Amino acid sequence: MSFNFNRRISVLAMAASLGACVSGPAPANISGSAWLPGQDLARTSGHPEGDWVMAAPAARGAPTCDWRAPRELDTLRRARPEEFLARTAPLSPGDRLTLSVLGDEDELGGTYVIESNGTIVVPGHQPLMLAGRSISEAEQAIRAELVRSGVVRPLRNAVSLSLIEAAGVPVAVSGAVFMEGAVRAGERTPESRIGLKEGDVRGDDNVSRSVATAIRAAGGVRPDADVQRIYLIRGDAYIELDLSGLARGWTANDVAIAAGDRVIVPSRGCFDPALARPTPLTPPGIKVFMSNLTKGANNNAGAGVGSDTTSLPYGTRLLQALVAMNCVGGSYMQSDRRAVLISRNPLNGQSIVVERDIEKLVRGAGRDAANPLLMPNDAIACYDSRLSNLNEVIGSIGNAAGSVTPAILLSGAD
Repeated sequence: MSFNFNRRISVLAMAASLGACVSGPAPANISGSAWLPGQDLARTSGHPEGDWVMAAPAARGAPTCDWRAPRELDTLRRARPEEFLARTAPLSPGDRLTLSVLGDEDELGGTYVIESNGTIVVPGHQPLMLAGRSISEAEQAIRAELVRSGVVRPLRNAVSLSLIEAAGVPVAVSGAVFMEGAVRAGERTPESRIGLKEGDVRGDDNVSRSVATAIRAAGGVRPDADVQRIYLIRGDAYIELDLSGLARGWTANDVAIAAGDRVIVPSRGCFDPALARPTPLTPPGIKVFMSNLTKGANNNAGAGVGSDTTSLPYGTRLLQALVAMNCVGGSYMQSDRRAVLISRNPLNGQSIVVERDIEKLVRGAGRDAANPLLMPNDAIACYDSRLSNLNEVIGSIGNAAGSVTPAILLSGAD
């Protein structure tokens, strides 16, 4: 009876040990979920690759470049570039102005801030809509109101209006950016406010109140963006901008924006490597989720995965991130490790999970083909080596054997 019991224990231990040496199945993905180089591998690569299943919303791998103008432009007027390329953008809520009135005895002059509804209120007068106008147009509107009310004479220099500070403005950004939605471009820090310490000033050049800054505030353009055809919509008109120079180190005509403007970044439907690095149109860094729960490090803090580790420069690849999260190196006996990358295809919304043999990425000459770029909010997890798994099983069996020893002794006593 004792012999049979021990033999059963040995068989269970051997089965568990063998099971620990076998890797789990490679992740399966929906065909069409891969969109970046290195995510979809040929089966001769030596890396784990699961099945590609179901019908594809897009072709497998990186889709063919296919540019289309946004359909909503059909209802708008295409403006001449000079209409939007004025030296200063139209006035917007939050802008600070200085008003001077000739022979001012009623103290109408002073500093005015355009309110959220786009107006200012000169004492004793109805609100005046200034948002959307140029400085000269706003000056003429104030002059006409003061002349109408008899406060000033119709002299050319009766009213003088100047800009002190151009405030940040709300803009809607959509299309091939990482975070579509409403953003604020050109927001001032307390240290960069104009006219608060200098006294009277005239004029301001808020260089951050531009199309490029709005795009950056929306997370930056994705690698599939068409930066040669970016659309700025203002009211019922739009212009087409070529900002590719900002991504490639050339010159480009960035345009000042106003409150209520809209920016559309179309997708080309394919990958552009020039947009997978920090530029004035792309994110300087990305946030990546990491997990490295090994036997030797029973939590992420112990594995060296902290806030500094998970914040990576844009353009970082999987292997570099694996080094940052302590999945590479150490004992060579522990080098047989696997890693999975969890990402999402923004073109069709499909998630993708790719598995890589870490040692093959380190040793193989063809690593670049299997080493995908990381995108914002990707997730990476490392699995223990087969030896770590085997040691874990042996330890578990030892604990189990220790727990049944008292039962065996009691059985023998009977």
